[in-house]
Amino acid sequence: MADTPETGSAQGSNKPVLSLHVPEPKYRPGDTADFSYLAITEAGAQARPDEACHASETAALTQDLIRVLGDDNIAHGPWDPKLDPETLRQMLRHFAMVRAFDARMYRGQRQGKTSFYMKCTGEEATSISAAMALASDDMVFPSYRQQGILIMRGYPLVEMINQIYSNRGDKLKGRQLPIMYSSREHSFFSISGNLATQNPQAVGWAMASAIKGDSRIAATWVGEGSTAEGDFHSACTFAAVYNAPVIINVVNNQWAISSFSGFAGAERTTFAARALGYGIAGLRVDGNDPLAVYAAERWAANRARANCGPTLIEHFTYRAEGHSTSDDPSAYRSAHEEEEWPLGDPVNRLKKHLIALGEWDEDRQAAMDVECAENVKAATKEAEKNGILGHGLHHPFHTMFEDVFETLPWHLEEQAAQAIHEREVKWPEGRPK
Repeated sequence: MADTPETGSAQGSNKPVLSLHVPEPKYRPGDTADFSYLAITEAGAQARPDEACHASETAALTQDLIRVLGDDNIAHGPWDPKLDPETLRQMLRHFAMVRAFDARMYRGQRQGKTSFYMKCTGEEATSISAAMALASDDMVFPSYRQQGILIMRGYPLVEMINQIYSNRGDKLKGRQLPIMYSSREHSFFSISGNLATQNPQAVGWAMASAIKGDSRIAATWVGEGSTAEGDFHSACTFAAVYNAPVIINVVNNQWAISSFSGFAGAERTTFAARALGYGIAGLRVDGNDPLAVYAAERWAANRARANCGPTLIEHFTYRAEGHSTSDDPSAYRSAHEEEEWPLGDPVNRLKKHLIALGEWDEDRQAAMDVECAENVKAATKEAEKNGILGHGLHHPFHTMFEDVFETLPWHLEEQAAQAIHEREVKWPEGRPK
């Protein structure tokens, strides 16, 4: 029997001492941010393989950065989707509406009208541009920062605000954390607070679509931090094994709620490179370039529809503000990061592109921003008629026992009757219930 290895490092031993690596962000509060270490390749320099290519042919694109808009605000290279000016203006309007919506809902949370909100400032292209590249009935499985998809698909703002306020107009009856929407009519799967659960659900839905001989594909979004979850890897495995018609969008905004992307593996390689290990196509795209995001998503969608399999897309972007209204980013990252981020702002980049084409100007932009803000304001006032947080305007108490069973079991009927009776005793007629 072999001798048991000695443990520890005895004094005088020539054995190397092991050390543990703990990822550490480059900049902390008080530091000056410097992103010069990032390899930002020239716009238009990336090759565009055929959509039906073997997954291995995308290997180089998992390390590069697909870019279309150059510093001259003009589209370059083979990834240029050649969108007409009207489509670009529609995209810009969706951006402006999301910005206005985020600003109003953030203010509402600070005023105590809701308990929670999450903005997507700086990441609008990763949801809106991507969703515009899909068919309107393709099923989307979002994370919690893709409100742009619902707005782009025409979901009523009033319904979104009702859900955020958890009032009596909330179609989800207050059962979901604010901003965790759901709309079957808009092919928008229910958002889950448990991270990455939407990934295997999207793959399963895509597999079912293929089994039924349908034509619809699935797309899902996940933050880079959540790719460390087992659900993400299970999804990649099933997608690869069954050639599922699905797009897995990884939004790498550099930060989870308070830990940087290195804790999910960003120090070793790109998140797009994970596709290679599963044998699926992988793309890494400038997430602040609306045209590049659209082009990459359309490439992946066409590939899925042609039965060529799944694609993993890393959207390289930056979370400009806090993780949520419960987060203070100044406690863990440099205050200068947002202004130093080298890929700019997607809204500003698209606006400048349209101006460079002679299809837009600053006056029209200002007018559109005002119009969007007024539309959101009007929708907010309409939703507030149904109540805000803590004002007693909510769904009747008995609804907590509904919508789970087709026929309510006898023991729950008894519990419901008892609970409602006790509530009526505690709050006699005439008092809020």
